Amino acid sequence: MSDIPTIRGILKQNRTIAVVGLSADWFRPSFFAAKYLQDHGFRVIPVNPNYAEVLGEQSYPRLEDIPVPVDVVDLFQRAEDVPPHVDAAIRIGAKVVWMQLGIVHEQAAQRAREAGLEVVMDRCMKIEYARLFGGLNFVGVNTRLISSKRPLWVPY
Repeated sequence: MSDIPTIRGILKQNRTIAVVGLSADWFRPSFFAAKYLQDHGFRVIPVNPNYAEVLGEQSYPRLEDIPVPVDVVDLFQRAEDVPPHVDAAIRIGAKVVWMQLGIVHEQAAQRAREAGLEVVMDRCMKIEYARLFGGLNFVGVNTRLISSKRPLWVPY
């Protein structure tokens, strides 16, 4: 699994996220995670053949259909459905494959690493961003991080 400095670097350096399995239903985890990331400056590109648009962005049926470079492929898919998406992430030149909470696929992760991609498994981008860049600790959540740095959203 990825350590804190690696996750912090991924979230700081990569701003375009293709969310595979992004739902247009506001109550689905993929929707509110993507909405949070979008509200915090990330470009979210939906990948779901069931929708023409999600969160004001055009939705694409496959990763290969996205016409712009993608930094992170964020997978809201069952573990058994991960390998073809990892292969597609490699083909489109993504930098990171991120598997959401509960999703672990070691063979696909190894294939991605061998192709030069960073891999994060069993973590939520929304939770990690809030934990590492401010927000969670102000609402009583112990993030297990001690820092003298002010969160990005706290004004100076």
